[in-house]
This record gives sequence, structure tokens and C-alpha cells, in this order.
Amino acid sequence: MADQQQVKEYLAHWFQLGKSVVIDKGNIILLPQTIIAGNHYSEEFEQCWQKIISPGTGDCHLEGTHQTIAELLSPAWEMNQCSRCDMPIAMRSLGMPTEICPCHYLPEWPNTELPPPRCPVNTQARLKQIKNRLLK
Repeated sequence: MADQQQVKEYLAHWFQLGKSVVIDKGNIILLPQTIIAGNHYSEEFEQCWQKIISPGTGDCHLEGTHQTIAELLSPAWEMNQCSRCDMPIAMRSLGMPTEICPCHYLPEWPNTELPPPRCPVNTQARLKQIKNRLLK
């Protein structure tokens, strides 16, 4: 089962590659320009996320996919990595897998010459982990 944090990271990764979220109610497209601000998600991304998970928004889905964000938050779905591009993709916990990864619609992806999309990194915590590992 995918939790809210995993779905949030999934969307953040795809937003960084230019994929948008389509809100079926009113055909609104959401694509924040800034996803990461330092060691946390940007305010723009957080506002977008709140709109996506708001019950009043209605059904919405990542561009190039068919499952709604509400479905991804149900026990029937989990997040895995695409075998082609290593990006997070939604897969059913049981039953048939999704048809294709959203990377199928990005002709220039995967591109190993560019840094891959990522989550925010708390540099202090990361440095502490490295320090602890080196002390062992």
C-alpha cells in the first residue's frame, strides 16, 4: 500500500520532468514550477499537493496515467521503480500491472547525462549519517 508520502514523492519526481496533474473536474492542469526549495518541498509544490488531496478537488491523475491519486492512496496500489528509467511508478498490489510507465511519453527520457529527479535532502542529517558510517 502506498502512503501519502510515497505518492507525494511520486508526483514530485514526475513534476520535475514536466508531467502535470490533471484535475478532471474542470479540466485544470497543475504543474508547479518549483518543486524543491533547499532541504524541503517548495511552498508552490505544497499548495499544489494540498489541492490534489483535498476532497473537494475531485478526481485527478498524473498526465499519462489512468489511475487517480485517490486510487493510489488506497491499499490496492503501491509505488515501485520503473525497470526502464528508475522513476517511481504506481503498480497494483494484486492483479495486472499498469499498462506503461509515464516515461513512455518522454522521448528524451531516460537521459543519464542529466541529474535525475530527486526528493529534498536534509544536508545536516545526511552529513551526520556519513559521519556515523565513517566512525564505525
